[in-house]
Amino acid sequence: MTTNELAIDPATSILLLMDFQNGILANYPDAAPGLISRASDMLRWARSTGVHVGFVRVAFEDSDYESVPDTNKMFSALAASRRFPAADVSSQVTDELAPLSSEPIFRKVRVGAMSTTDMHDTLAKKGITTLILGGIATGGVVVSTVRDAADKDYRIVVIKDICHDADPDIHTVLTEKLFPRQASVATTAEFIAAQA
Repeated sequence: MTTNELAIDPATSILLLMDFQNGILANYPDAAPGLISRASDMLRWARSTGVHVGFVRVAFEDSDYESVPDTNKMFSALAASRRFPAADVSSQVTDELAPLSSEPIFRKVRVGAMSTTDMHDTLAKKGITTLILGGIATGGVVVSTVRDAADKDYRIVVIKDICHDADPDIHTVLTEKLFPRQASVATTAEFIAAQA
């Protein structure tokens, strides 16, 4: 990978921090501090350079729970347990990465960031063509969003050290084998250095 492969135009790029919410971070007490620290570095960099910033969270209204069919293995269990109510603290972006009032927060009710949100239309209206992604889990929101965004012809950069999965092997296979087929992959330090 070359430095030029990572160079982006701030005006047409967005940093998307996905599922950095209290109820998900609580599942990873050992990893969370480092993840949040590196995500904070990316967030500060993006805000200082004029890169757009957006957040994604999984959060349900009552009608969302009711619309999940039994055929959806993951989300039918989540709906049955009534996890992540939209107004609950578990569904909120961690205060350590507090969104600014001008930064969109996309509320989703499935795994991918785009499938149940207006994200694609919102980004298209702003002329955004490059997505810079970090999220939890690598084998969940990140892979789903990479695949969907690639099919929508976005340029994608995955910041692998602000992604995490409970299974380190899944994280490694995705960031080293699968994602490079559709995205550039870099660490926080590598990516920021490439913009100098």
